[in-house]
Amino acid sequence: MIKKAMIMAAGVGTRLNPLTLTVPKPMIPVANVPVLEFILKHLQSFGINDVIANTHYIADSIHNAYGGENHLGINFNYVYEPELSGTAGGVKKTEFFFDDNETFIVVSGDAITDVDIEKLYQKHKSSNALATMALKEVPMSEVEHFGVVVTDKDSRVIGFQEKPSIQEAKSNLVNTGIYMFEKEVFSHIPANTFYDFGKQVFPEMLRDNERLYAHVTDDYWNDIGTIKQYKLSSFDVLNKKLKYNSGRAIGENTIIEDGAVLSGTNIIGKNCIIKAGAQVNNSIIWDNVVIDGNAKLNDCIVANIDGTMHIL
Repeated sequence: MIKKAMIMAAGVGTRLNPLTLTVPKPMIPVANVPVLEFILKHLQSFGINDVIANTHYIADSIHNAYGGENHLGINFNYVYEPELSGTAGGVKKTEFFFDDNETFIVVSGDAITDVDIEKLYQKHKSSNALATMALKEVPMSEVEHFGVVVTDKDSRVIGFQEKPSIQEAKSNLVNTGIYMFEKEVFSHIPANTFYDFGKQVFPEMLRDNERLYAHVTDDYWNDIGTIKQYKLSSFDVLNKKLKYNSGRAIGENTIIEDGAVLSGTNIIGKNCIIKAGAQVNNSIIWDNVVIDGNAKLNDCIVANIDGTMHIL
């Protein structure tokens, strides 16, 4: 199938503040596993062990955790961007990593998914596509939060709408940020220029009648870009809604004292103490947090960020 992948991992993650004050979005823990690790394991499950990413915000945490030959057995390369260059501009900086005439996959570094990469590849090849976008059907009531893609009966992309109103939406198929490309796609991205797939590359391909197709997936996909979506992904992972990945409910060296009451679904990080008398319900607790015995947490996120406790 394919042997190499690129992960877009340079984003700042402003909408996840304060969780991203000291952690880049790809390193946010989802059920005690960084988002990036979910992505790497997913790629590996399809035989993809050579990966490159663009990095920018708190990049060293990504480099130190996964750079080189890492504990997953993946050869992880990266290009550090001092200045952000857009989704397509960031991918352009990794052009050297791919061989001539090579087919490769690009994955957003802020989504949890178990999309079937083999099916995406087969659709890409059977369509003789230059680029194939993985799309996900969402309820029409949610289209205003996404980039919407319009296709014809042959799955060829014929239009885009950026966060349309429900009344104006021509489709409820949304862009997942997962793409299958031929190396030729780099000819559509200028070097050393801020360039975006959704706003520039794909509309320009459409204008030029290029081979831009879509693959609609029924598999799990969720962008963790907001606190609400982050919570949803975390509990979905723990409840095993993904085929290929699973997280951990409780991290290492965590102590839950007798008399602490845990109810619903909870995710607790490593080196935590939940004291007797504490009541914790449907909450996410990050590493190195102490929950006092008189605490009552319901549907909360508690994070220790540089010694300051944040409760969301």
